[in-house]
Amino acid sequence: MLNTLGFVVERKRSSLEFAGTGVFITRGHAPRGSVVAMYPGTIYEADEPVFFQSIRNPFVFRCIDGVLIDGNDKALSKIVYRSCSGRDRLGPFRLSDSSWLTTAHPVNPLAVGQYVNNCSNERAANVCYQEFDVPDRFPLELRQFLPNVKYRADTQRRLRCVVLVSLRDINRGEELFSNYYTIVH
Repeated sequence: MLNTLGFVVERKRSSLEFAGTGVFITRGHAPRGSVVAMYPGTIYEADEPVFFQSIRNPFVFRCIDGVLIDGNDKALSKIVYRSCSGRDRLGPFRLSDSSWLTTAHPVNPLAVGQYVNNCSNERAANVCYQEFDVPDRFPLELRQFLPNVKYRADTQRRLRCVVLVSLRDINRGEELFSNYYTIVH
């Protein structure tokens, strides 16, 4: 990751009291405008059932158009993601990366966006969310690195992804903070 992107992101204990886990640049630095993380999870259209998965789940991300991404790596959310990920294959190709569910070092090392904490009065946001739908022309052999999977396989909508983009240069040792209520179009 350091050789390719110029920085490494890792989950560690947050610098915010009572925040739990956070995401840090641990090596190198991320220039302004860099994709520093992805928000992994199961993608639910606005009309799909997410009630039981959402109970006491702080990892449900709501996109501007009502699409939801469940980035929880535990309990029912984990079971649903694994089931959908196992279902979606095209010949020898896996269509998603499920390693973020079980390992500290996922195949896609950017799949840690659900652990980025909200900014505070003391800690300004240094990343923002950018939503996009994966284009049809996206190479099939690279789909295995995307940490998102559709809940319903037969939906016509393209796969939704959300990345976190640096708002300024972020140096080694800095924790990533977003504003949970700001989305860039």
